[in-house]
Amino acid sequence: MMTRPGTLGELRASGWQSRPVKEEVRANAATKIADGKPLVDGVLGYDDTVLPQLENALLAGHDAIFLGERGQAKTRIIRSLTALLDEWMPIVAGSEINDDPYQPVSQHARLMVAERGDDTPVEWVHRDRRFGEKLATPDTSIADLIGEVDPIRVAEGRYLSDELTIHYGLVPRTNRGIFSINELPDLAERIQVGLLNVLEERDVQIRGYKIRLPLDVMLVASANPEDYTNRGRIITPLKDRFGAQIRTHYPLDVDVEMDVIDQEATELELEGLDVRVPPFMTEIVAAMSQHARRSPHINQRSGVSVRLSVANHETLVANAARRALRDGDSEVVPRVSDLDALVASTSGKVEFETLDDGREEQVLERILRTSVLEVFRSRCRPETLTAIVTAFDEGLVAHTGDDLPAAQYAELLSDLELGDVFADLEVGEHPAEVAAAVEFVLEGLHLSKRLNKDALGGRAVFRARG
Repeated sequence: MMTRPGTLGELRASGWQSRPVKEEVRANAATKIADGKPLVDGVLGYDDTVLPQLENALLAGHDAIFLGERGQAKTRIIRSLTALLDEWMPIVAGSEINDDPYQPVSQHARLMVAERGDDTPVEWVHRDRRFGEKLATPDTSIADLIGEVDPIRVAEGRYLSDELTIHYGLVPRTNRGIFSINELPDLAERIQVGLLNVLEERDVQIRGYKIRLPLDVMLVASANPEDYTNRGRIITPLKDRFGAQIRTHYPLDVDVEMDVIDQEATELELEGLDVRVPPFMTEIVAAMSQHARRSPHINQRSGVSVRLSVANHETLVANAARRALRDGDSEVVPRVSDLDALVASTSGKVEFETLDDGREEQVLERILRTSVLEVFRSRCRPETLTAIVTAFDEGLVAHTGDDLPAAQYAELLSDLELGDVFADLEVGEHPAEVAAAVEFVLEGLHLSKRLNKDALGGRAVFRARG
């Protein structure tokens, strides 16, 4: 920072050129696109759908609104747009609204440049400070967004008509930057009207004073499609001023959902515990969310957030850790019997269609069984399971439960060659992983109607059919 120009004269001598924020974003976005780099990091599954729409909007220089249900990374995408700004930007020192030293708009900056000329001090602002954000709530006011008269400054002796009495709102303070409004439909209609000038004329008016601040702002917003289209809570003139409408979506397949879980789930770290989650257990969690989004018993208008997958995965690991701590085991490997714990973490994140009391758990159990069966069929080849079914036909009875130690599972099928099964499930020969694999295979055979299962509490007994 010490090497950057410190005055207006030094800034001119350095050759620095001022450009509107949208041109700045466009140029930096074009560079990333040309280099084959993603515009946003940490967002999965949008390469062929959402990101091309975003690239078009930025290259066109449009304000944009993101439409999508909860948990579709709208806010993450919006916040990541700051990476497309120049790292540092000069402003007139002391400016509350990031005045351009070449074209100051506030009275403070104009007077300073007029009085001091090339000696006007210049400060440098990092791009992280050029982002403003507001969650739209019914109590949001024009003062919050645009500004209001500051009674303290009036009490100090200034006239009401003096621009210096104004306490600027969030939008002017994000001048030459990116401003975001989350859940725009929740903003009162009379407040939405106050944004019209910002989007069209690029200026603000405060308390009827003849004050014009030609702002340079890129405006982005998010909204739920139901609010945006069905309830009509965004006024028509405001809709018309957004140049791009970008639709987001949930992961389109289980693989992407698993990638999101791996990226977002918080790892459980406790001294003395070694946590390993078999891939098929993560796939079951991801499949549950996918099936929930297709269930007629779950309200799809409110959505089934990706946060459900993340929370369920964390709950699954936590339940396995609780079992390990209770049994004095140092190995934490989730099993199918741990999936019962997901009812609690799922119930609070989905909205059910009108059902009788008690039906909610039945719906979740059906989704869980369907998910386990789907993963079982995709991962286990029928020919590798013949020996297991034959052993049960010959009288084998298997007891399982969350209170059984891992070593006992290894003894269940110790006489059978299960190397191919374990290879398909991507587990090793460690007792805890073997226990998870055996319990999964037995449950899958039961759901495939090849074994009978008698369940009581946390215990289950598997027998041959017949």
